[in-house]
Amino acid sequence: MISRRNRRKLRKAEKRSNIEISNLDLSLQSVQLINLARSMTRAQFYYPNSVEVYTDGANKFSQLERDLENAQNFIHIQYYIFSDDDLGQRVASILERKAKQGVRVKLIYDHVGSFGTSNKFFKRLRAAGIEAHPFFKVTFPQLGTRINWRNHRKLVVIDGRLAYLGGMNVAQRYIDGGKSFNKWRDTHVRLTGAIVKAVNYSFAVDWNFMGGPLIDDAFAEPDNYATPGANAISNVGAQLLVSGPTSQWSNIAFSFQKAISMARKRVFIQTPYFLPTEALLKALQTAALAHIDVRIMLPAKSDSTMLTYASASYIAECLRSGIKFYLYREGMLHSKTIIIDDEIVSIGSTNFDFRSFDYNFESNIFFYSRDFNAKMLEIFRHDISNCNRVLADNWRKRPLGNKIAESILRLLSPVL
Repeated sequence: MISRRNRRKLRKAEKRSNIEISNLDLSLQSVQLINLARSMTRAQFYYPNSVEVYTDGANKFSQLERDLENAQNFIHIQYYIFSDDDLGQRVASILERKAKQGVRVKLIYDHVGSFGTSNKFFKRLRAAGIEAHPFFKVTFPQLGTRINWRNHRKLVVIDGRLAYLGGMNVAQRYIDGGKSFNKWRDTHVRLTGAIVKAVNYSFAVDWNFMGGPLIDDAFAEPDNYATPGANAISNVGAQLLVSGPTSQWSNIAFSFQKAISMARKRVFIQTPYFLPTEALLKALQTAALAHIDVRIMLPAKSDSTMLTYASASYIAECLRSGIKFYLYREGMLHSKTIIIDDEIVSIGSTNFDFRSFDYNFESNIFFYSRDFNAKMLEIFRHDISNCNRVLADNWRKRPLGNKIAESILRLLSPVL
């Protein structure tokens, strides 16, 4: 992605975490997962941090807009989709205003993800002094090699004092559900504490990869981190893990596999699409056969008919091993969350599918906290009340046309 020299500079600017995890009250599973991430990517573990979770776009973007308005030095903002609809226009107006006030605003948007946004919109941002650039712009003749590698990350860093990361893009449907859904159920977090440096490091790597100058001057320790929200959970250990087609290892897939294989009580997963690798499928089945409570929540209807059928093709064989499936009926479930036992939670941009594991540039934060785990368990169980559980007898009776479509699309699942 970037030169080793520049990576060393950014690592030095990020500053090493001096937390000795052996001194913390962490489970053996957590320690092993932290060490795995360190070995694969040198990802640092930070403690303590405060985390506030958002499960709807209205509250998340309302708070983000307030935080953007309060920016004093810099704003680093990166989204797969940055639309020019009502929400996008509102966020853009704030960014323009802050740029004119002297705040350094850098924006990365994915070229393919934001195909639906007019070039005029981004030209307007640049005219206002915002450094706005598409990630991996698709051009000819590189179309075949570039269109498949997308930057799916969704993160914001403000003044090095706070950060956002999760599954929500800048698009009005994340607030009102859009034309096809009553609501868009997603998960995003607001972060304060030293983990903000790791999110900033991720942005800086992507920025330099696109040809931008090294932004190692944006890592100064703030006088104080932003005030946590009223509903934030404090004293949370956190580690940012990024993955992509340029990684030596399948970082996030490996971490998911390790976490699932270590589970002793439960594995709860929310994902909009379920197209697991063979290794992850076997890990889930093995856990369920060992009487671990494995639950997977999918949307009853997703924003992709093809992916809905492809995901459904895995359900029958999973049910046979004891995995429980729940179909969310209240709207589009876009959340990418994993809850393991009583301490581990992963939240980010990674779908449980081949594309996220192999082709997309993704980012997930792994949280280590009994309090935060309990909070996410409460949210998951509330979401179950808005689901229909898939029962094996009923599933076998689904229409023949569905079964045929599932079988065909199952063959294409590695490229979907």
